[in-house]
Amino acid sequence: MTDMTAPHTVAFPQNRTCPYHPPTAYDPLRDTRPLARITLYDGREVWLVTGHGLARTLLADPRLSSDRTRPEFPAPTARFAGLIKRKSALLGVDDPEHRVQRRMMVPSFTLRRAAELRPEIQRIVDERLDAMIDRGAPAELVSAFALPVPSMVICALLGVPYADHDFFEGQSRRLLRGPTAEDTMDARDQLEVYFGELIDRKQKQSEPGDGVLDDLVHQQLRDGALDREELIALATILLVAGHETTANMISLGTFTLLQHPDRLAELRADPGLLPAAVEELMRMLSIADGLLRVAVEDIEVDGQTIAAGSGVVFSTSVINRDEAVYADPDSLDWHRPTRHHVAFGFGIHQCLGQNLARAEMEIALRTLLTRLPTLRLAVPAEEIPFKPGDTIQGMLELPVTW
Repeated sequence: MTDMTAPHTVAFPQNRTCPYHPPTAYDPLRDTRPLARITLYDGREVWLVTGHGLARTLLADPRLSSDRTRPEFPAPTARFAGLIKRKSALLGVDDPEHRVQRRMMVPSFTLRRAAELRPEIQRIVDERLDAMIDRGAPAELVSAFALPVPSMVICALLGVPYADHDFFEGQSRRLLRGPTAEDTMDARDQLEVYFGELIDRKQKQSEPGDGVLDDLVHQQLRDGALDREELIALATILLVAGHETTANMISLGTFTLLQHPDRLAELRADPGLLPAAVEELMRMLSIADGLLRVAVEDIEVDGQTIAAGSGVVFSTSVINRDEAVYADPDSLDWHRPTRHHVAFGFGIHQCLGQNLARAEMEIALRTLLTRLPTLRLAVPAEEIPFKPGDTIQGMLELPVTW
């Protein structure tokens, strides 16, 4: 992290002081909406979007590029800087390449497909909760429940052997929060080797399996719509994003509910509130804080010029606390309308897996709160470690008892 280099800039990213609130160092940014200047780890100054309306406008603007191979693309950390020249998929490419990739994936992530997966998600949730309860209290909720549930779900959906979960979960951790850029690059290399070997095995099968990767191998790869390198990049982003984000939402969402006992009691009394509660938790927690773009043309906004070549960062945690859109935005209130939050992004790169994530969150939280009505923290809240600000936000550990 860097310190402020000028009175009008704030260092980005910074650590949260409370796991479900934006860093207090971002408070000045809320006073200068909808646009501010920030300083990245290497001293580069870029634009930060903090206003809700402007964020939705710019995230849909084709003059902002997601192409991570562009030389001006902003890197918030040295770890990320080491990855941006590598082949990316979905999040890191622009149309028309992005459109082609997304069209291939959309049928597997529709609202209907998420609904079809609910019984399997419920089975996995029950299985993991049974195992945790059988072992007895106290328990560490991240490793016992919050991580394995979405990991098992995304493996089943993609056609990735869950038996390999220790390997790919470990490499995902290194990729997202490795101590050095070299460590991160090595994790990416190992994941690419893993998926290359998995794809090769699937190609040799006379009959494809029923996973998304099987379909891509036996249709898109065979027909030349994807090459091997593109499929490896696509598989990597789907697996890593498909379990890391939801795992963090389950753990941090549970922690947040336990810190708001009145809201938790209301939710227990009326489980029908759960879909709205999930949306509010998405808004409030904003675990993927810092969407990245680069301007490819000059853009005039709010009396300012975002010059071509300028880096642009979207702080979802600050955007989703915009007082012009959300009354009392720092409070947890699922009676407010929240469907327009940007926790899943917005525009053509809006999260492909949002329907699946909502289903997993609803089922995991409903089952957890129903079967463990006395669930509570096993240690004082201030003793529980959570993740630093330069990665996806969430709990490192979550000791609970019941």
